[in-house]
Amino acid sequence: MTTITSISIVVPVYNEEDNLPILFAEIDRAMSRTNKDWHVIFIDDGSSDKSLDVIRTLSEKHDTVRYVAFANNCGQSAGFKAGFDAATGDVVVTMDADLQNDPADIPAMLQEYERGYDMVIGWRAKRQDSLVKKLVSRFGNAVRNRMSHETVKDTGCSLKVMRTAMAQRIPMLTGMHRFLPTLMKMQGATVSEVKVNHRPRQHGVSKYGVWDRAKATFFDLLAIRWMQSRSFNYVIKERK
Repeated sequence: MTTITSISIVVPVYNEEDNLPILFAEIDRAMSRTNKDWHVIFIDDGSSDKSLDVIRTLSEKHDTVRYVAFANNCGQSAGFKAGFDAATGDVVVTMDADLQNDPADIPAMLQEYERGYDMVIGWRAKRQDSLVKKLVSRFGNAVRNRMSHETVKDTGCSLKVMRTAMAQRIPMLTGMHRFLPTLMKMQGATVSEVKVNHRPRQHGVSKYGVWDRAKATFFDLLAIRWMQSRSFNYVIKERK
């Protein structure tokens, strides 16, 4: 069993001004059920709308809100990495800012983590996306698992719970946020999956195209396969 003492919730943000107040209210409501010490870290990824202004206002009103603002747009992997670096909780929770992830799922994921896992990942059993997006995602998951020798049902779901010390050691290059379970397992992490809610987008627009993401993911997969082939773990028998 693992006891969680504090939680850092990392949320990369790019042009989500309308979603942020709603998202924080939902996080606050969900985390009040956990009786845990927590804070959220918004990572503004060079937003061109008023997202950073909204984040500043939230941080002034709530001591549970922290933020990091990039000078320019760097991408989601950089956002997660900055969040991991800034995290002070012993556990990191990651999620998207577009309200498609449901903060109400976090307490159950934390309970699963406390059963003794190093990582718990969400599985969107009923995705609220277009048919094309769902089909491409299903195909992409199958290819990703085949090439990386994985069994993860939904590695694309951003809602994850991770041991902070391990998350901070991940070699986070561009695109690597899509392979967090594999990168954690390369450190010896134990991983569990739980079904989570998935909601349709209400405000803003998706930041990803279907086919450009598929192309990028293929080349990222080659990098992951190389990393897997060169990775190692050691156990110290004696030290003086």
